[in-house]
Amino acid sequence: MAQVQRMSRLMVKTLRDDPADAETLNHKLLVRAGYVRRTAAGIWSWLPLGKKVLENVARVVREEMDDMGGQEVLLPALLPKEPYEATGRWEEYGPELFRLKDRKGAEYLLGPTHEEIFTQLVKDQCSSYKDLPVILYQIQAKYRDEARPRAGILRGREFLMKDSYSFDTSDEGLAESYALHREAYIKIFERLGLDHRIVSAVSGAMGGSASEEFLAPAPAGEDTFVDCPSCDYAANTEAVTFAAPVPASAEHPAVEELDTPDTPTIETLAAHLGVQASETLKNLLVKVDGEIVAVGVPGDREVDLGKLGEHLSPAVVELVTAEDFEGRDDLVRGYVGPQGLEKVRYIADPRIAAGTAWITGANKPGKHAKNVVAGRDFEVDDHLDVVVVEAGDPCPKCGTGLRLDRAIEIGHIFQLGRKYADAFQLDVLGNQGKPVRVTMGSYGIGVSRAVAALAEQTADDKGLCWPKEIAPADVHVVAAGKALQTELALDVSQKLGAAGVRVLVDDRAGVSPGVKFTDAELIGVPQILVAGRRSAEGVVELKDRKTGEREELTVEEAIARLTA
Repeated sequence: MAQVQRMSRLMVKTLRDDPADAETLNHKLLVRAGYVRRTAAGIWSWLPLGKKVLENVARVVREEMDDMGGQEVLLPALLPKEPYEATGRWEEYGPELFRLKDRKGAEYLLGPTHEEIFTQLVKDQCSSYKDLPVILYQIQAKYRDEARPRAGILRGREFLMKDSYSFDTSDEGLAESYALHREAYIKIFERLGLDHRIVSAVSGAMGGSASEEFLAPAPAGEDTFVDCPSCDYAANTEAVTFAAPVPASAEHPAVEELDTPDTPTIETLAAHLGVQASETLKNLLVKVDGEIVAVGVPGDREVDLGKLGEHLSPAVVELVTAEDFEGRDDLVRGYVGPQGLEKVRYIADPRIAAGTAWITGANKPGKHAKNVVAGRDFEVDDHLDVVVVEAGDPCPKCGTGLRLDRAIEIGHIFQLGRKYADAFQLDVLGNQGKPVRVTMGSYGIGVSRAVAALAEQTADDKGLCWPKEIAPADVHVVAAGKALQTELALDVSQKLGAAGVRVLVDDRAGVSPGVKFTDAELIGVPQILVAGRRSAEGVVELKDRKTGEREELTVEEAIARLTA
């Protein structure tokens, strides 16, 4: 027998207007429909309807993880500092890590992910190759001190996540565990009804090598990804790399200094000289762990600071300020060029290849230089792909122009390798009687983020529109108002519940039919059954929430349809 939820007794309060601070669709509708309420910035309370949706997503995740051989555990969220110091992540995570002290002064953190603790657990429990492979997972609250929590539950300081970890004795075994997770994730997101893309990604603070993201396209997404209309290439923009072009072999004239007053920007310089921005060399100064570094890109492109940060991780990258130019006569603000730079590391985009000639700063106020040739007049310390990817950039795989889109990250899988096993000396006795270093994978799904992503992807102008698998009920029964209609609605609801159908019945007294109908569409249960004007005849109306199709049926026909 399934639960029958009566709205006359349910803690749900719908709102007619969007919250004043809501920017995204999921934020507006989840609050208006009574699924969540804000407790503090980035901290949300899940109300009865919202908790059911959240648990339904978790159930689907759990079923597929169990089916692939995962074993569920539950580790603490409050964690000691020492394991994270051992891997360097106590510092690497930076200000996003929640740190705290107990009354004795011992330091702790609220877990953002649990690689260290799972590694210690396996070290304690597994001693032989016969104990492996093993896949462990948990569904638990995670914590991240977001600088600007936004988009409702999409980017919060506390969120529900499934994190799993694989432990194998060989790289081949790791590849198999990774493939198992990849296939399980596809099944999970298909069951949830999420439109998603699998894209190449970077590992970031997690470490490791191979990495892929599962993205749900949505305007509210914080990730930008590219895909190719001609082949199967897809990647997060931070993971896109381009091959360096082969410059045409040509003799270039000597460097020529140009008088270019009041041209500290690429736009003013190009206009002054009457050239294309792509002919100029832009040099951005940043600080990497406090040391000034110059980054060169073609003048018509921008530096992707996120991409740069990923390349240089765990170092901290920040822009220079006016104070950083004080006492540095070699750095002329607005007129920096790579030629003649001393004691400054020079990083350049692959397009700044040896033999290419540029117009760039002359390291003198109001002066630029042309015919400045890479490899002749300056050397590049490191070539790194750091430009912001643009629509139309060539696909790294086939050369077709790439498309750009926004998306919500709903899952991420990593082949971590031995980073954490090395930190904790996680070895098991191998089949040759010698110690073998274990290799790991790490795999995450944002459970609460999946709720937000579904709200973004499936909602319409009337409200939420949940897929059946995760909806808070299978059918929303509406009593149009009179006593006879309420009696019929409750009777039908009990019969449906007895047949295993999850029912939400609006039996509220003193609420107009119009408000009830509006709330039914806002709440978004897949089927709406109305006990209305023909209740005395035993006839009800069945409406499909997604398509809007309506059909009048007898009570018996409606029950048969909904229990089929």
